[in-house]
Amino acid sequence: MTHDVLLAGAGLANGLIALALRAARPDLRVLLLDHAAGPSDGHTWSCHDPDLSPHWLARLKPLRRANWPDQEVRFPRHARRLATGYGSLDGAALADAVARSGAEIRWNSDIALLDEQGATLSCGTRIEAGAVLDGRGAQPSRHLTVGFQKFVGVEIETDCPHGVPRPMIMDATVTQQDGYRFIYLLPFSPTRILIEDTRYSDGGNLDDDALAAASHDYARQQGWTGAEVRRERGILPIALAHDAAGFWADHAEGPVPVGLRAGFFHPVTGYSLPYAAQVADVVAGLSGPPGTDALRGAIRDYAIDRARRDRFLRLLNRMLFRGCAPDRRYTLLQRFYRMPHGLIERFYAGRLSVADQLRIVTGKPPIPLGTAIRCLPERPLLKENA
Repeated sequence: MTHDVLLAGAGLANGLIALALRAARPDLRVLLLDHAAGPSDGHTWSCHDPDLSPHWLARLKPLRRANWPDQEVRFPRHARRLATGYGSLDGAALADAVARSGAEIRWNSDIALLDEQGATLSCGTRIEAGAVLDGRGAQPSRHLTVGFQKFVGVEIETDCPHGVPRPMIMDATVTQQDGYRFIYLLPFSPTRILIEDTRYSDGGNLDDDALAAASHDYARQQGWTGAEVRRERGILPIALAHDAAGFWADHAEGPVPVGLRAGFFHPVTGYSLPYAAQVADVVAGLSGPPGTDALRGAIRDYAIDRARRDRFLRLLNRMLFRGCAPDRRYTLLQRFYRMPHGLIERFYAGRLSVADQLRIVTGKPPIPLGTAIRCLPERPLLKENA
C-alpha cells in the first residue's frame, strides 16, 4: 500500500500537518498511523490568539472547545487581567477535522519499524510512502538540556456555577513546592472547569495522585464541589540549551522527526501548538511531489532558524532553573507580568524584539548579577549531556 505522505502518530503536530497538506494539495494521499484505539481525551492544547498566524487562527477557531477574549494571572504581590484572546483544542476535534479534510487515520496501528520509505506494522503489513514524518512524542536528546513542566489536571462538573469567567493562566498564590508551582484554570462552561496543578521542576518524576489531590484541594478551597469527569497529565520539556544543528546531523537519515520529537515547542511555556502550525506551513509550502529528503531539508532549516531566534528564551530558562532558588522562581514571573502588554504577547508568540529583550533584563535584577552572568552561556549544559 502506497501513500504520498505517511505520518507516524496522530497527535497535534501530525494533525496540523495533515490539515495543511490537504488544504494546499487535496490530491495528496495522506495517512496517519497511531497505536491508540482512538483520539485521546487526555490532551488540551491551548495558546494565545496572537501566537498563531491569521490563517491558522481562522482555521482552528471553529474547532476549539472554547475561545475566551481575555485571561488573567495572579501572584503573591501582583495580579493582572490581559485583554488577549485564548483558546483550547482537544484531541477529538482535531481528529474529526483531519478525517473531514480527506486524510486517513488508522487507529490501533502499532508500528514495529519506521524508515524513510514507510512503516512496517507489528502485524507484518508494510506501508510505503513518498515522505515519512515521525511525530510520536518527545524523546531525550543529547543535543537538548531541559527542565520539566509537570502537571495533572482534573476537570470537574461543579454542583453550582464556579464563577470563573476567563482562563487563569497562572495562580501562583499557592504554596510553592517542587520548583515553581501554580494552578491553571480553564472554565469550559459555567459548571465545567479544568483545574491543573503545574510545577516547573528540575526532575521529571510525576506523582499523579499527589498532584490530582492538590487540584481537588484547590477546588475545595474555592468552595467548588462536584464530580471529576476527566483527567489529563503531562511532563513537558523546558529547554535550557539546544544544539539544533547537532540534532539534525544525527537525523540525516530515516524518518523526519516533527513535534516534540524534534524539539518544536516554546522553550519557556512548553506550548507546542504555535510551533506545530509553523512546521505544518513549511511542509505544505513545498512544491512538487513530497519526498522524505526534501521535507527533511526544509524542516531542518526551519528548526535551526527557530532555535537561533529562541536563544534568549533559553537564557530566561537558565536564569529560572539555574539562577534562582526553586521556591523563589515565582518572583521572576511576577516581575515579568508587570511588563507592557504587547511585550507579553510577543513573548508568548516567540517574537521578542531586541528592545523587548533589553526591557526584560534591565532594571533591578530578580537574581544576583553574578548569578545572571553565569547563566549566559548554554554550551556547558550541552557538554553535561554529552
